[in-house]
Amino acid sequence: MAFKTDIEIAREAKKKPIQEIGAKLGIPAEHLLPYGHDKAKVSQDFIRSLEGRPDGKLILVTAINPTPAGEGKTTTTVGLGDGLNRIGKKAAICIREASLGPNFGMKGGAAGGGYAQVVPMEDMNLHFTGDFHAITSAHNLLSAMIDNHIYWGNELGIDQRRVSWRRVMDMNDRALRDVVVSLGGVANGFPRQTGFDITVASEVMAILCLARDLEDLQKRLGDIVVAYRRDKSPVYARDLKADGAMTVLLKDAMQPNLVQTLENNPAFVHGGPFANIAHGCNSVIATRTALKLADYVVTEAGFGADLGAEKFFDIKCRKAGLKPAAAVIVATIRALKMNGGVAKADLGAENVEAVQKGCANLGRHIANVKSFGVPVVVAINHFATDTEAEIQAVRDFVATQGTEAILCRHWAEGSKGIVDLAEKVVQLAESGASNFAPLYPDEMPLFKKIETIAKRIYHADEVLADKSIRDQLRAWEAEGYGNLPICMAKTQYSFSTDPNLRGAPTGHSVPVREVRLSAGAGFIVVICGEIMTMPGLPRHPAAEVIRINDQGFVEGLF
Repeated sequence: MAFKTDIEIAREAKKKPIQEIGAKLGIPAEHLLPYGHDKAKVSQDFIRSLEGRPDGKLILVTAINPTPAGEGKTTTTVGLGDGLNRIGKKAAICIREASLGPNFGMKGGAAGGGYAQVVPMEDMNLHFTGDFHAITSAHNLLSAMIDNHIYWGNELGIDQRRVSWRRVMDMNDRALRDVVVSLGGVANGFPRQTGFDITVASEVMAILCLARDLEDLQKRLGDIVVAYRRDKSPVYARDLKADGAMTVLLKDAMQPNLVQTLENNPAFVHGGPFANIAHGCNSVIATRTALKLADYVVTEAGFGADLGAEKFFDIKCRKAGLKPAAAVIVATIRALKMNGGVAKADLGAENVEAVQKGCANLGRHIANVKSFGVPVVVAINHFATDTEAEIQAVRDFVATQGTEAILCRHWAEGSKGIVDLAEKVVQLAESGASNFAPLYPDEMPLFKKIETIAKRIYHADEVLADKSIRDQLRAWEAEGYGNLPICMAKTQYSFSTDPNLRGAPTGHSVPVREVRLSAGAGFIVVICGEIMTMPGLPRHPAAEVIRINDQGFVEGLF
């Protein structure tokens, strides 16, 4: 049997006008700001009108650590949303927007797959509604205003050696990680060393995804610490009078985007911080809006549960007052075999022993998610090469962890292939079993918070940090930032900081290379190991095969 490609399936989608999708959730047409016929933004006025409505049930979809074999977290999120609608529930999904960097680098797209996709796929993976461009522009406006202020006399007394605000662009470009700006003489300003991060690592991205409304957005933008004076006192974005103009640039970007699945169910796609270098969740405003409009909201958090789920619980839920009703951990037989030591080229052959060995990774994620008080079910995202013995091995293992593994065929069959999971999720959510609580209290010292994540989630023995890093954390505590949560930046491929250490490693250390204060977003970024906030392109980037074919269609994006 020949399977159609994701892009072929997406092109055959029978999309409905976006006004019909909005009507499913009770959004009047006049409150949808259309971007073409198949995507729209939801107006701020309508969102404000929802205050006071009860919330639906929030379902988190997370996963084991990613491998080259694939897990299908977004595909499962989309499939589960369709599945819940299929069994008669009023459900919506909330996912992140795609970044151009990985689309043209490693991944080639981020809208689900098979018969569990969000459309219009090509638009979503390219410029979409321009949100990322607005974030990039707002971030770089602030960068320009900092250097401009210094050029015109530096009234604020900024120490040019202590400008902490970098620049961003939404593309992988390792050559821009460290740069020197303002070369070329007096007219170009004062030379200094700086660098670029990718837009999804921008604090402006995090702020947009955590802000409640435009007023909160401007306050948070004003709270950004951009530099320090010689006496080490902070300089804020509001001191430069940049917060108002930045808010204007982000005015439309703050409004959530509404699109649809292949089965014409509503999907909010808004915001897109990476989970390995940022907090990895879609926007609070999209999630909160969906919860007011649907009985069930299915959302995802980036990469494995050690990163995405931990940040979803400890940052997003803590800050937004969200209480998830259940969590789904996605795994594939192929990925479990890789965690069990099988090479990618050998994944097609049955290997029950490797599956059993790889289940150690899954088991740790189950225990970690349960430690937040949230009930868990495992979704086995089915591949054609999976054997009954391998599937049963996962079911048997998961049963020993006090939960259930359900085989899901949504990639090939759409919603009918994920009904069993949908019914189980409803059962868990309606049982009232969730007793959610974050991993650590606000008042815990910052370094102790880092240690708590490293030891309880990563199962590390210790955190390695120089005296300068510990001193910096203590200084921030003295300045009133000690109650902020921690946003760990580390490799997504392992519980450790070594991307090659698969399975469920113990006895490892977590080296902290740098800490960054995101005062506007409201967290401390802790950069571990060799993780980069500006990725590079691979030897053969996806961009090499992305093109427009003779029929005028985009090829290679998926």
